[in-house]
Amino acid sequence: MFKRILIANRGEIALRIIRACRELGVETVVVYSEADRGAAYLKMANEAYCVGPAKASESYLKIDRVISAAEIGNVQAIHPGYGFLAENAHFAEICRSCQIEFIGPSHEAMALVGDKNAARRLAKEVGVPTVPGSDGLVQEESEALAIAHRIGFPVLIKAAAGGGGRGMRVALNDLALKSAIQQAQAEAAAAFGNGEVYIEKYVEHPRHVEVQILGDLHGNVVHLWERDCTMQRRHQKLIEESPAPNLDENVRRSICESAVRLVKAANYSNAGTVEFIVDRQGNFYFIEVNARIQVEHPVTELVTGIDLIKMQFRVASGEPLPFRQQDILTRGAAIECRINAEDPTKNFRPSPGKIQRMIVPGGYGVRWDSHAHAGYEVSPFYDSMIGKLLVHQPTREEAIACMRRALLELSIDGVSTTVPRHLEILNHSAFTEAGVDTTFIERTWPS
Repeated sequence: MFKRILIANRGEIALRIIRACRELGVETVVVYSEADRGAAYLKMANEAYCVGPAKASESYLKIDRVISAAEIGNVQAIHPGYGFLAENAHFAEICRSCQIEFIGPSHEAMALVGDKNAARRLAKEVGVPTVPGSDGLVQEESEALAIAHRIGFPVLIKAAAGGGGRGMRVALNDLALKSAIQQAQAEAAAAFGNGEVYIEKYVEHPRHVEVQILGDLHGNVVHLWERDCTMQRRHQKLIEESPAPNLDENVRRSICESAVRLVKAANYSNAGTVEFIVDRQGNFYFIEVNARIQVEHPVTELVTGIDLIKMQFRVASGEPLPFRQQDILTRGAAIECRINAEDPTKNFRPSPGKIQRMIVPGGYGVRWDSHAHAGYEVSPFYDSMIGKLLVHQPTREEAIACMRRALLELSIDGVSTTVPRHLEILNHSAFTEAGVDTTFIERTWPS
């Protein structure tokens, strides 16, 4: 096990990693920007170094500054968290070339699964279902039109790099496709420095189901079952749960086995997530691999009893997985609500500012993961997430009731939050009856 590591991230995930390290007896060094100077969680680390101004491109994304902090801090490994440099294969390669372990997959595996087009190709090779679409990257407008006519409208233009819904456009006809290609390429180039795109058939009204996987450095890979992340706005997840409701047991097992087959073929190690969409007929299709820990990883922790952050450290330090696939069972139902500083009545417009007062819920089966507190300044420079509210109960019905109660207890003054919309969703019959799809929020609250 490592003795001292650096956390190349901020906020909730930085605190989550610090807590795991304290329990493991591992010292922590954290980096921070000027905007995060004075953040309460920094005091919980053994050391903290400023790596630049508020803008992420001048601080958290500056590889040379992060590596310098790691060398000054005399660490053995770097945990990237999620976002920022977490899926940057070049960063992972630099870490290891500097004799600093990167707590994640190898840069070769990350590069392979991180390129959506290459990952689709690999999925086809190992028999994992993929959405019909282009065989490779699409460069020319004429090529895009030919593919769309072959597979049929509507089609989805997707960036080969990155995620979070950026570089994605839906086109319903020829004219819309011409415009969507240009928009997707421009947005992807601006967001990821890579404007390459490909085309898929747009599966209407799908569910979004993802599989948590974990691999060690000895070739062992297991899945920790699935999460349902269907409840989204603008391709950003709002609510996640496990197990996925109303999912046929045979489909559930097939999805999980497909995820393991894919990452094994990529020689993948450490934690990751394989994402799928499921249509109304129960057919599932591979979307992408997230080569990092996910925001919603606590959902899986609650139903499996496995601490994923600790497992990341154990496998990165060379330990074999302490369990086999048949040992991993799920218990009960877990739900997570991402509480963001956003105004859902104004198209989820960010609501930065100071939290004047905060009262967090508790009680049986309730978990609150957050770095925020009364007096905390929600910065306009970063993701608007304030915290993650989770519940774990014996059944989904009990979990929904518990989450409603917890949301009513949660009080945050000073900024607008997504809590009112979460309550509306949990009280909607389409959600309670597990009849939603990824377009539910836009269709139900079109404003």
